[in-house]
Amino acid sequence: QVLLVESGGGLVQAGGSLRLSCAASGGTISTNAMGWFRQAPGKEREFVAAINVSGGTVYADSVKGRFTISRDNAKNTVYLQMNSLKPEDTDLYYCALRNGRWHRQAPSDYDYWGQGTQVTVSS
Repeated sequence: QVLLVESGGGLVQAGGSLRLSCAASGGTISTNAMGWFRQAPGKEREFVAAINVSGGTVYADSVKGRFTISRDNAKNTVYLQMNSLKPEDTDLYYCALRNGRWHRQAPSDYDYWGQGTQVTVSS
């Protein structure tokens, strides 16, 4: 059973930066695609970014140019660097692992999820 634990969320002013981390245990991320999603209360979970086994990445249009996903296989950890944050980025952010090499954008394509870390951006 893979366990994913997110960290790094918090309160930041608009224009600021945060780096989220997702540490995996009980399995390796090196052979799996990883993704970040976010969800506001009462709304559907929304795709943010994903990275495949070879390092290829894809981003939601709303975060392109501001967010960067990366992976450190030696640490079994995935990161989401978030710059130029906006109030509309306020959400609960989730890390997810997909049993497969290629990234996908649908939450249903991912097999394991973390508990989430809250990001709040003040105006």
